[in-house]
Amino acid sequence: MRELYEKYLNYMNEKLVLAVASKPALKGEGLPVKIRIKPVLIKGKTLFQVTRTVGTKELHENVDAEAAAGLLASSADPSDMSQPQHFRQIEIANDSTSVVSMIGKKGTITTKERRNQAACCTAAAKDLSVNRKKNYVLEEGVPVPFLVRLGVMTPAGAVVKARYDKFRQINRYLEFVEDIIPSLPKGREISIIDFGCGKSYLTFALYYYLHEKKGFDVRITGLDLKSDVIEECGRLAREFGYDKLEFLHGDIADYTGTDSVDMIVTLHACDTATDYALFKAISWNAKVIFCVPCCQHELNKQIDDSSRKPIMKYGLIKERVAALYTDAFRANMLEEQGYRTQVLEFIDMEHTPKNILIRAVKTGRKMLPPEAAAGERKQRQEYVEVMKEIGAEPALYRLLHPQSEN
Repeated sequence: MRELYEKYLNYMNEKLVLAVASKPALKGEGLPVKIRIKPVLIKGKTLFQVTRTVGTKELHENVDAEAAAGLLASSADPSDMSQPQHFRQIEIANDSTSVVSMIGKKGTITTKERRNQAACCTAAAKDLSVNRKKNYVLEEGVPVPFLVRLGVMTPAGAVVKARYDKFRQINRYLEFVEDIIPSLPKGREISIIDFGCGKSYLTFALYYYLHEKKGFDVRITGLDLKSDVIEECGRLAREFGYDKLEFLHGDIADYTGTDSVDMIVTLHACDTATDYALFKAISWNAKVIFCVPCCQHELNKQIDDSSRKPIMKYGLIKERVAALYTDAFRANMLEEQGYRTQVLEFIDMEHTPKNILIRAVKTGRKMLPPEAAAGERKQRQEYVEVMKEIGAEPALYRLLHPQSEN
């Protein structure tokens, strides 16, 4: 078997895309659940990067082709599958061929070789350079004034290592924004409100991206309860010359500064503050809504689901289930109000468990045909039934249907 792996690695084989060892024979704390091997170019020399996935961590090392082939061979040695780094499946792909070796419980080996079906990944994804740049919306090496001022970048445009997660988060957010640009109005000022803007990293990023990079005439208002934070953000906006970026001290539920908004952003507004922000957006007929909920306590206190008592008796489990119920209800209510709604992963779970982004875009419909109206009523009936089952009545539902009885 080692000869087969060496054939594909071939010591300096630049056609290799990826090798993956999976389905571990043994599982347990501290044991790898997967090993990935790919070629990397370091100082002009081709090596193989070995990545072991252990729990939530990924451990990396670079080895030569002989060591990589030996690792794959030993990982699938059928003579002793009791070793901690033995796996029941090895898959290797280059840009034209893939081979899969599967080891049965009795040590039998089945190997399949296919041409032009690289199951691990495709040749288009191949890049030998470990120093390659990801194609971010805000590029590394290009200084952005507000990122420099906020300590995310150096004056030369290099990303500060300790702030790289923040840099990735900002770019991920702008990727979501990029998708909805066709839904924004053209030929006039675009009005955006960021409820609960906090330190406003993403507020500054949004203004910079839409105004400086895309050339939109945009006015953004950031609203937050912390007066000292608002004062500092306002000072920075003036320092950068962002004339149409303003920051106000105030509460989401009581805000009455406008009656027409094109886009609402509410990131990490606590508990029912998110519901009030969504209700404001719906009331203003906002064309785009971005919502990343934070702590959600309301349904956790309301839920009385005796049919699921074995699950709900654990506080942490109930808290997370309640949060998922909350966001699912919000998404359904937005759809009911004429929004095309998606629930997306904002950033990796390893950075924060609060990683759900609700993105909603108004469909522009004026009046529903009878069959669509019937479908909308059915959708409401379905989620209301779930609300009744768990004994919950979310704040957004009460705001939208004040006369309804759950």
